[in-house]
This record gives sequence, structure tokens and C-alpha cells, in this order.
Amino acid sequence: MDNVNIVPDMEQAYDESIEKIFELLEEKKYFRCRDELLKHNEVEIAEMLVDIRREFDLQRMVVLFRALPKDISVDVFAELSIDDQIDIINIITDPEIKYILDELDFDDMIDVLEELPSNIVDKILDKTPKSERRMINNFLKYKEDSAGALMTPEYINLSKNYTVRQALDHIKDVGLDSETIYTCYVLDRGRKLIGVVSLKALVISDDNKLVSEIMHDDPVVAHVDDDQEEVSDLFTRYGYLAIPVVDNEFRLVGIVTVDDILDVIEEETTEDIERMGGIIDTSDREYLDQSVFQHVKARLPWLFLLMCSYFITGGILARCEDAMSAVIALVIYMPMLMGTGGNSGSQSSTLIIRGMATGEIELRDFIKVMWKEIRVGIIVGICLSALNYFRIVFLDHNPPMVAVTVCVSMILIVIIAKLIGSMLPMVAKRIGIDPALMAGPMMASITDMISLCTYFVMAGLFLHI
Repeated sequence: MDNVNIVPDMEQAYDESIEKIFELLEEKKYFRCRDELLKHNEVEIAEMLVDIRREFDLQRMVVLFRALPKDISVDVFAELSIDDQIDIINIITDPEIKYILDELDFDDMIDVLEELPSNIVDKILDKTPKSERRMINNFLKYKEDSAGALMTPEYINLSKNYTVRQALDHIKDVGLDSETIYTCYVLDRGRKLIGVVSLKALVISDDNKLVSEIMHDDPVVAHVDDDQEEVSDLFTRYGYLAIPVVDNEFRLVGIVTVDDILDVIEEETTEDIERMGGIIDTSDREYLDQSVFQHVKARLPWLFLLMCSYFITGGILARCEDAMSAVIALVIYMPMLMGTGGNSGSQSSTLIIRGMATGEIELRDFIKVMWKEIRVGIIVGICLSALNYFRIVFLDHNPPMVAVTVCVSMILIVIIAKLIGSMLPMVAKRIGIDPALMAGPMMASITDMISLCTYFVMAGLFLHI
């Protein structure tokens, strides 16, 4: 029973602390603020600093950040967003910057350096040892959002001729400076990857066994130029804690760990959700941290484009003005048909986009998906039409032929909308467009036009207008 209240208690403690810090900041009691911050772990401290920036300003956030003990400030810095990190670096001194970057994990340091102005990066590299500087320069050359940009060189490598005892001794020697000790990489001459061995396998094996006898010699790898989304698919598929990254010669150049890929998955998911909502120019900043102008810039272009598409819908209505005048009842059911078409298409597109993202659906499944959606559309359309026929004839007291017109239109609209909703994302992926753009507002615009065209064609056939 006690466990149920753990999360609420933590949230309450956080809220009480941040309120107390706000009060102390109003009184400019910075050291007491620091003491209150230090009651929490680095993740919560980072969140509190962001809250302080929102409530007050960047300057007070930086003042409290600099007041933290050096070792804690590095851990807190690693938990902040890139934008907050850059803002802090632009204010603190060069020695403070160098200390933070020296203490950060290599992959986190690369992420920060990629965002810094070139003059600051040059200044930092000038004070960096030559061997490390060469490694940093190599990592900075990798394409953004690639496996090379995500990876870290801090891994444990073993020789295939090591005994298990030698391998464990080596892990003890270098493990503290490595990103992970749970998976070790077996390298041949020229640093070519020939296998992987887990810490579990080493611990339970006989001390005199050779690493070559227990290693897995067909490892799953990523290439340095692979897109980060492809790398995240590997983690999702195999469930590994780390995946090696190799170059064209199959030389091991680094590893990507699960903590880095979690950030990628969140980033890719956020991007897809924003695009499905018609937000084109996505940003890494959180909602409250973006200015009104940034929100307008992200939303306006797509809304403008979609508004223009409704000119076509208006043209269809204008052309069918005589039909609507002849049978006024037709107008009543237009919103229902358009809404049902949009909802049906959005359902299918959401499922297909999700299926493609998780690898459940491939482009070669095009025909299977189309046949399944046709059958689903027929059943759903008939069920909805049966209900509507009863409503139109017995509740609205309209002629049966009006009901037939609406119901047949409903069946066709649902089938067509589900076909479009399932096919468009697959076509988009085939031609290299993000499938997420084919959902939400885009789907609604297309299905609205098709719904109206179908409706008035059926009105012409059944009502002869």
C-alpha cells in the first residue's frame, strides 16, 4: 500500500521545493536556493532550473547553476536540453566551459560542440590534447541524425586470444571510463569487429576459456551513415543495451547505447505527431519555451496550404448548387458524410503509419493492406448506413430515395477514405516523403473533396437531379 503513494509524494516534494525556491529567489537568497536544489537528484535539479528560467529569466538560472558543486553541475548540465546548454555556455567563463566538456561523456560533449558557434569550438579544441582533438574532429564530420553522430568511442574492446580471467581484469581496468561494461567488443587486427561478448557470458564461464570460444561472431551492427531512425529500429527489434557502429571496412568506430536511442525515439515520435498535426517547422524547444512568432511560423504555412485546398471544395459546392436547391435535405447530411470520411481515412492512416514505423508493415504489403481496408470499409460502411437509413426515413421523415442516396454515398465514402488513408502513407514513403504528412489535416482535406464528389454523383443517379 505504501508503494502506491511514492509517485504522488515525490511530485508533492518537488512542487513544495520549487515554490520555496521561487520565494527565496524573490528575496535574492541564492545560497539557500542552492541548498534546496541539492536536496534533489540531477534530473530534478535540471527540471527546476528550467522552471526557474520560465518563471524568472536566464540570468537567475545561470547564477544557480554556477552555485552548484562542480561535479553535480556536470551531471545537471547533461540533463538539460541542447538549447539550455548553449545558453549557459554563452554566459559562463572559458575555464568553466572546459571543465564541463572535459567531464561530460564523449557523446554528450559532441552534441554540445555541434551546436556551439565555431569560434567557441576552436577555442575549446586549442586547449584539447592532440589525440582527443583528432577524435573530436572526426566525430564532428558525421552527418547530423546519423549513427556516427550518435555514437560514443568509449567502449570496451577485447582480444579473441584473451582468457576469461584476462578479459575480466581488463574490464576492471578500463570499465570506469567506458559508456557500458555489459557488452564488450572483440576486435581483430586493424580494429575490425569480429564478435561481441556479454559480461554475463564472461562471469559464468570458466576462467581459462578463450574469449573466441564464447563470443557471438555475427553481431548486429549499424553503419556510421545509417539514419538515427534506422538505428532506433534495431534497438526496438533486438532489445540490446548497445549496438556497435562500423565503417565501410567493418572497423569498429563507436557504439550507440540505449539511453541515447531513447532520446532519438522521443524526438522522432514528437516530429511525427507534429507533422500529423500539420506543424511543418518543428523545434527542439518545449511548447512554453517557444515564442508566439515561432508557433505561428510552424503552423501557418500548412494551414495556408490546406485552406487553399478548400477552394476546390467550394468549387464543387458551387457546381452542385442546383442539386442542393432541388433537394434541400441533401444539405443536412453533408457535414456527417464529410466528417465520417475524414475520420475513416484518419483511422487507417494512423494505423498504417504506426505499422510502418514499428516495422509491422512493409511497402511490399501494399496489396494486402489495400484488400484488408476494402473489406473493413465495406463492413463499417454498411453498419453506419443501416443506422442512417433508419434515422433519415423514420426520424427525419425524408423520402426513402434520399435515404438510399445518403447510405450508398456513406458506404462508398468510407471505402474510398479507408483506401486513401492506407495507401497515401505507403506511397509517400515510396517516393521519400515523411508518411506522417499524409495524416491529420491533409487526410481531412482530401476526403472532404472526395466525399462531396461521391455524394453529388449518387444524388444524380438516384434522385435524377
